[in-house]
Amino acid sequence: MNGQLHRRRYNRSTIAFLLCAAVLGGLVLARTHLLVSGLWLWPLGGLVIFSLRRRSALTVLAVISFGLVLGCWRGGNFMQQLQPYQVLSHQKVTITGNVIIDAVYNNHKQLSFVIDHVKFVSPVEESVPGRMKISGYGVNMVYRGDIVKISGSLYPTRGANQASIGYSEMSVIGSRPSFVDSFRRNFSAGMQSALPEPAASFGLGLLVGQRNTLPPDVTQALLMVGLTHIIAVSGYNLTILLEASRRLLGKRSKFQSTIAALALIGLFLLIAGSSASIVRAAVISVIGLAAWYYGRTIRPTLLILLAAALTAYASPVYLWSDISWYLSFLAFFGVLVLAPQIVKRFFGGKQPHLLVQIVLESLCAEIMTIPIILFTFGQMSFIGLLANMLVAASIPLAMLLSLVAGLAGMLIPAVAGWLAWPASLLLTYMLDVANLLSRIPHIFIQNISLSVAGMVFLYTCVVGLLAILKTRNKRQSGIINL
Repeated sequence: MNGQLHRRRYNRSTIAFLLCAAVLGGLVLARTHLLVSGLWLWPLGGLVIFSLRRRSALTVLAVISFGLVLGCWRGGNFMQQLQPYQVLSHQKVTITGNVIIDAVYNNHKQLSFVIDHVKFVSPVEESVPGRMKISGYGVNMVYRGDIVKISGSLYPTRGANQASIGYSEMSVIGSRPSFVDSFRRNFSAGMQSALPEPAASFGLGLLVGQRNTLPPDVTQALLMVGLTHIIAVSGYNLTILLEASRRLLGKRSKFQSTIAALALIGLFLLIAGSSASIVRAAVISVIGLAAWYYGRTIRPTLLILLAAALTAYASPVYLWSDISWYLSFLAFFGVLVLAPQIVKRFFGGKQPHLLVQIVLESLCAEIMTIPIILFTFGQMSFIGLLANMLVAASIPLAMLLSLVAGLAGMLIPAVAGWLAWPASLLLTYMLDVANLLSRIPHIFIQNISLSVAGMVFLYTCVVGLLAILKTRNKRQSGIINL
């Protein structure tokens, strides 16, 4: 038995899968303050290169060890860089940073926004990674690309932001708006002029994830029926769009389909901005497109794990505390892994209608994210699956029509109203569905207590369902081949 194990030759996909998993595991270990010297990377890297040709059990052991050490080393260094947030917590500080989202007024009549490229000016001078949430007074408006100076008390936070400063004194000391920022701002203005409210804000939510201009009653209705995810920049909408474009153009020309998909990714990045979640979706999409174009097959689980390892290595905070990072990859898993197995089980070798495909993918994404939402936020919509069935099929068309409306309002405002009316009709339908369903009594509950064990149990059930589907699909394929 041991001889067979040593003689076994592992394929490249398995080795890559183990490397990505080991890097993520190392980053998790680094969170426990486990420090590992980077000097270990050299001998382990040499061992990986030496044994890679045979791809034996020694290769697997070397790859796992290298990945764990790499993750621990990267995570440990990153935690040391984040130390100023802890050391200066609850103290008055002065910082500078780059604004990464247009400011809005919060409930306390303060301008609120998020910055990165944080640099402490006092009481120490030091640049730190990560993001901070800022709210305060001193300027009339702050836009993405502005460089601001902030003074106030620093408080630690949980989640994607490493700290926050409230009731601060702020000033704009510079501005470096990129072409993307200017285009996005003009596009938003064009959308607002072409469509009535709340359709305009809802269309911006679908395209760029801008939710701060939505009326509170609309936001609450979307929350109650489980449709908040469609107006969040999670990359989910981009994935749906790319799957739809591949279905429509894949039979004509592989080259045309690839170019169209790349153009769609570029346009989406241009309008939505280069947020972390959109970049995650773009990474997965580009890798998948490249493999598809060159006739290579990449397992969806490896594709997702590779994107997860790359993004978490770039910023370990994603893995440590960013719930949106987990929601993104769980949604990807539902679309890229669970949905194809359900399609294969019920449709065999045939492709279902595009609308049916979109509905199934949306439902699978919803199934994969429900347990972690229950655990984190303690809330659930009992009508979420029905709402997604009624709305999900409209998402690609609604995004396309919203894009047309925004571009018309930006470039040809004189006729924007005529070009925007299809978007207005469809967006109004989607909002009406959410509004009507939200009025059903007892369809939304809050303050649900779900333990870690409960969340793990629910995901175990999903994995078990996936295993059953795969087994039956293989048996069905075997019967067909016979």
